[in-house]
Amino acid sequence: MKIRIRGNSVRFRLTKNEVEQLCREKFIEEQTNFPNLDFTYAVRVSATKNLEVDFANNKISLQISEELLQGWDTNNKVGYSHSVPTSNGRTIDILLEKDFTCLEDRGEDESNNYPNPKSLTH
Repeated sequence: MKIRIRGNSVRFRLTKNEVEQLCREKFIEEQTNFPNLDFTYAVRVSATKNLEVDFANNKISLQISEELLQGWDTNNKVGYSHSVPTSNGRTIDILLEKDFTCLEDRGEDESNNYPNPKSLTH
């Protein structure tokens, strides 16, 4: 699972295996170890109607409804997005999406990524 944070937006990108695990187990989590503390990021199913995000105890938690998640591992839906109000009257944009292979080789293992639709010939 990858996360990308830019300003007031957070983007979660999941490989095929991670999407399958999320659909099956209703939870996925990863951790980055820093010298002084660990940073955790997770996606889980909850009773929310759309997408929700929270940050507490050095952990970003993205919640998605069971209804939205249903069948995501077998359908062509790329992802989900939602804007959530923040405590200071602004919004944070959140995106959960399938991770596609890059159009140019970046030296990363992308064997478990989804084929990039822009690279498919018709």
